[in-house]
Amino acid sequence: MCGIFGIATSSGHIDPDQFNIPNETPVLYHRGPDDHGYFLNPQVYLSHRRLSIIDLHTGKQPIYSADSSKCIVFNGEVYNFMELRACLESKGYRFITNTDTEVILTAYEEWGNECVHKLRGMFAFAVWDSKTRSLFIARDRLGIKPLFYAYYNGIFYFASEMKAILQFHHFPREIDSDGLASYFMLSYIPAPLTIFKHIRKLPAGHTLSWRDGSITLNKYWDIFFVPDRTKSVDYFVEGYTALLEEAVKLRMISDVPLGAFLSGGIDSGTVVAMMSKSTTEPLRSFCIAFGGHIGGYLDERHYARQVVSKYGTLHTEDIVMPQLDAIMDDIVRSFDEPFADHSTIPSFYLCQSTRRKVTVALSGLGGDELFGGYERYLGVKLSSLYNRIPPLIRDHLIQNIVMKIPERADGHYTVNHIKRFVRSAAAPPDHRYFGFISMLAKKGITSIFSDPESLNTHFSNCQEAYAALFNSDNASEPLDRAFYSDIKTYVPEDILACADRMSMRHSLEVRVPFLDHKLLEFCATIPSEMKIRRFNKKYILKKGAQRILPTSVITHRKQGFVAPMTRWLQTDLKPYVLGVLSRQHLASHDLFNYNAVTSLLTDHFNRVEIHDKLIWSLVIFQTWYNLYIDSTN
Repeated sequence: MCGIFGIATSSGHIDPDQFNIPNETPVLYHRGPDDHGYFLNPQVYLSHRRLSIIDLHTGKQPIYSADSSKCIVFNGEVYNFMELRACLESKGYRFITNTDTEVILTAYEEWGNECVHKLRGMFAFAVWDSKTRSLFIARDRLGIKPLFYAYYNGIFYFASEMKAILQFHHFPREIDSDGLASYFMLSYIPAPLTIFKHIRKLPAGHTLSWRDGSITLNKYWDIFFVPDRTKSVDYFVEGYTALLEEAVKLRMISDVPLGAFLSGGIDSGTVVAMMSKSTTEPLRSFCIAFGGHIGGYLDERHYARQVVSKYGTLHTEDIVMPQLDAIMDDIVRSFDEPFADHSTIPSFYLCQSTRRKVTVALSGLGGDELFGGYERYLGVKLSSLYNRIPPLIRDHLIQNIVMKIPERADGHYTVNHIKRFVRSAAAPPDHRYFGFISMLAKKGITSIFSDPESLNTHFSNCQEAYAALFNSDNASEPLDRAFYSDIKTYVPEDILACADRMSMRHSLEVRVPFLDHKLLEFCATIPSEMKIRRFNKKYILKKGAQRILPTSVITHRKQGFVAPMTRWLQTDLKPYVLGVLSRQHLASHDLFNYNAVTSLLTDHFNRVEIHDKLIWSLVIFQTWYNLYIDSTN
C-alpha cells in the first residue's frame, strides 16, 4: 500500500525548481512512511511513497523494465501476482524482485493496455513508456484505490490524493458547481467529479492514456446483473462461500502483522471466521463502541465478543467519545474535499487503534451492497406494493399524517426512513431510489442556499447522472438497478474512499474480500428475491453464515458502522455545531441562507425531522472551506 504522484508535459521541459522536485513527496508521507523513490526526465516525474507489505527488501519503486524503457509506480496489492508471474516466466520473462509491482509492469510489456484484465486485486498504477513517450494509468475495477488527475496549463498531474496536486500554489482552487451540488445531495462527490473544477477522479474500472497532451479514458470493466433462476438457494450459498473463502485467503498474503475489523455484524464476523480457518496463529481483531449520549444506538460489542469467543481471537476494544476538536481538521485534510459520511469518525479511531498492533487489516465492507443489507433496498421492494394505494389516499392522507410524526427520542432512524419513503415512493423508479439515498428532496435542500436558482441546474445534473446509471442496461430489475447504481457511485466514492483515507492516514492497509470482482460477478447472478426474502435482508448471506457464526450475531438488529450522530448533534456536539455554523462563519462565503440553516438545526434539535446528514455536511463543508479556500494552508 502506497502513495503515487506524477507530472508530465508534452512541450518544453519540467522545471524542477518550479515544482520543487525531486523530493520525498512529504504530503503523501502517511501513505508510505517506509521508503520513497522517484523517476525524473525532462518530460515526466514519477514519485512513490512506500508502505512495505510484501517483499520488504527488494520492492523499492519505481521499478524498471529489463531494457529500462518503461517504469512503474504502483499503489495497492495484486493477489494473483504469483500465478501471473509463472505465466510470464513461461513466456521467457525473468524477474529480479518478488513484488507484484514488477509483475504488473511485465504484464504491461506482454499485453499492453489489456494487462488490467489479468489483475485480481486493488490497484492504481502509472507506467511511463519512454519509447512512445506516453503514460498509462489504471484504477481497479471497484475503485478500492483512489486516483486523481488534472490537466492544467499544459501540465498533466496524477496522484493518490489531491493534496499532491494542490501543493503547488499556482494550481487553482475553483469550486466545481456540479461537485458542490452532488456533495449536498449525497454527502460525497461521485466520480469523475471532485470539488475542484480542474481535478477529476479516474472512475473505477477505467484506464487513462496520456500522450502529447491528449487524454483518452477507457472503461475496461463493468458489472452486469443477470439473475439465474434455474439454480437453487443452496447452489448460490455454496458458490459465494467458496469464492469468499478464496478471496479471504488471498488477502491474507502478507510479510507484516495482519488482523481484522470486527464490528459484531454478519459481514465482519464472516470474514473473521474464514480468516481463522486459514491460520494456525491467533488472529487479532479490533472493535470500537461509542460514549456520550448515544440514545438508541446499538452497542454491538456483545456480538463481537461472541465471535471472539468462538474463534479465540486476540481482541482489542476502544471507546469513541464525542470530542471532535482534536481530529476534525485531520479528517477533512485526509479527503481534500468535503466528505460527510460520519463513519469517518469511528473509522479514524478504529484504524488508529488497529495500526498500533498490525499493518494490514481485513474488513467486511461490501457485504451490504452484494447481498441487500440496507433499508433503502427494502424501500425498493415495498414501493411497488405501496403504489397500489390510490393516489388520493397515498399522496395526501398518508403523507400528511406521516410527515407530522415526531422523530424518535432515542435518535433511531425508523420514523425518518418512513418519511423518506412516503416522500419518494410515488416518483418514477430512478428518482424514487435517488429520493431514498439523497439527504433531502431537491426542493428542500436548495432552501439552505443563498442563491438556490444558480444551483438548480447542478442539482438536476446530479440527479440525472444517477438516473442514467439506474436506467442502464446493466440491470433490468428494480433491486438489481439499485445494487448497480450503488456499486458505481456509493461503493467507490463513499465507503471505499472512507476506508482508504482513514486507514492510510494511519499507514494501515485495509483489504476488502467481499469486493473481490470474481465474487461480485457471481453475486450478480443471484436473484434479488434470494438476497431479500419476505423483507428479510441478506437472506442468502445469513443462510451461509449459520454454519460459522452464533445465531444471535446473525439475527440481531443491524446497526451499521456509523457514529450515533443524531443524538450527538442534539446533545454532546450541539455547542460545537452552533459554533461552526455561526452567522460569522457562514458569512465567509455567503453560500448559505443563515435563517434556513438555523431552521434546519431547530427542526433536528426538536425532533421535527432528523437532519443529521445534512447538518454534518454543512459542518464538514465549513471546516473544509476554512482549510482549503479561506486559508493559505
